[in-house]
Amino acid sequence: MTSQIQTVTDPLILYGQHFDSRLLLGTSRYPSPKVMQQALSLSRPAMITASLRRQGAVSAEASNGFWKLLKDVNIPVLPNTAGCHSPQEVITTAQMAREVFGTDWIKLELIGDDYTLQPDTLQLVQVAATLLKDGFKVLPYCTEDLVLCKRLVDAGCQAVMPWAAPIGTGKGPINPYAMRMLRERLEVPMIVDAGLGLPSHACQVMEWGYDAVLLNTAVALATDPVVMAGAFAQAVHAGRSAFLSGAMSEQHAAQPSTPVLGTPFWHQGGS
Repeated sequence: MTSQIQTVTDPLILYGQHFDSRLLLGTSRYPSPKVMQQALSLSRPAMITASLRRQGAVSAEASNGFWKLLKDVNIPVLPNTAGCHSPQEVITTAQMAREVFGTDWIKLELIGDDYTLQPDTLQLVQVAATLLKDGFKVLPYCTEDLVLCKRLVDAGCQAVMPWAAPIGTGKGPINPYAMRMLRERLEVPMIVDAGLGLPSHACQVMEWGYDAVLLNTAVALATDPVVMAGAFAQAVHAGRSAFLSGAMSEQHAAQPSTPVLGTPFWHQGGS
């Protein structure tokens, strides 16, 4: 008998590409570049997000150092269009990111409300369709709205990224019913993006059948981001394994888990 825990080999597949990890991490708000590098090296996410707009605001020297650090960790970069409020901003930023990063992958963010950072659900589908037509592999950040996600899939998105809660709140899934319904109704890969604050949140959505999680603040602002990155990686793996193993059905009444074989006669109604 072996005492080794058996792991599940179950790669994440997005746009036909295989990834060994089901965790994606952001690259902002860490205490230092060194801490970020250590967190990424420990957790080994499938991809790391980077915002061309944010990095463009810093000095050229700092920007070059940041790009070098991303190359050194040897993890695929997922550029995003963070901070864009109009379709044209998104398209221009995506095209610039493709040149800078040398990749067709793009995390589509089109912000419709500055307070909640909620996506612009009215224009998101058309922008996604435009980027797809231009050859991008689009991962759209969206809400848990079923109709919106269906329209994104109909437009050609091979994956969608619904939030669990507004960006940076750490509240975890605030609408479990809608998120579970969404997972049941759509067959494409779905990545929970935004709002997760604890490894248990990540484990929960993975247990529901979500394919991956993307987060930043929960790791970057932890007291020890490196340890927290490792905790999230373990939680994602545990949740996926639990989903694949098939959880027991919830029962409405207590069910005995100990066999009655050998119970004394008088406990069985004898005199």
